[in-house]
This record gives sequence, structure tokens and C-alpha cells, in this order.
Amino acid sequence: MKKIAALITLLFILNSCTPEDDGLKYSFELVKIESVELPAEFSLGQVYPITVHYKLPTSCHFFNNLYYDKNLNVRTIAVECAVADRNDCEDLPNQTAEYTFNFEVTSNGGTYIFKFYQGKNEAGENIFLQYEVPVTN
Repeated sequence: MKKIAALITLLFILNSCTPEDDGLKYSFELVKIESVELPAEFSLGQVYPITVHYKLPTSCHFFNNLYYDKNLNVRTIAVECAVADRNDCEDLPNQTAEYTFNFEVTSNGGTYIFKFYQGKNEAGENIFLQYEVPVTN
């Protein structure tokens, strides 16, 4: 629970930042991860690509960073977008993008649990796509 609170705190801190390198102001927000490509199982010591497919809500949203937190064998992952403060942003109802990162298997503690951020429910609580991937030797 502390990790999720830290994620939300990070989001608010980043929202207060407004880089103006191109004359535009930006805010930052986490966007919904629609789907994930990851293996059905891992082998200790191997490196695997994991691809996340995420939603870009408007033409003013741009990939900024991948939030990645680890706690024992639990990995919490979210996509952070920079959002340009412009008046000409267009809604992109069907626009998705993808980001691939490499995951190195360093634990043979049974199973890795991946939690991919999907937004908030009606009660304002974070919701996640969750996958369990066993480590085989």
C-alpha cells in the first residue's frame, strides 16, 4: 500500500513540474495500460522483453517515462506521459502505443507478480492488470 501511495505522490510532484524548453508547459499523468506481452514462464538468469500497450488519450500526450517499482517478487509498472498544455489537443479514442523494456530474472523465489496500472475505479482506488509468472529452473 505504501508503494501505491508513493506512486500517487510522485504523480502529484511531477504534475507540479512544468518544463518550458519549447515554450509549452507540461503536466504529467499516468495512462492506462491496455495489454501486456510477457512470457508464460521465466528461467533464472535470463533476460526477457516485456511490452506494454497503453492508451494515448489526446494528441497532446507523449511518452515520458516508465514507472517501475519492485518489492520482493512484486513489480508495479505504470506508463507516465507528458501532457502539453495546448488548446488544439485532439481526442484519440482508439490511439494506443507500446513500450518494451527488458526484465532480468534474478530470483528463483517461485513466482513474479506483475501489476500494470490501469487507472482508478469509481471509488478513486488504483486498479491493475495483474499477472503471475513462475520461475522454472
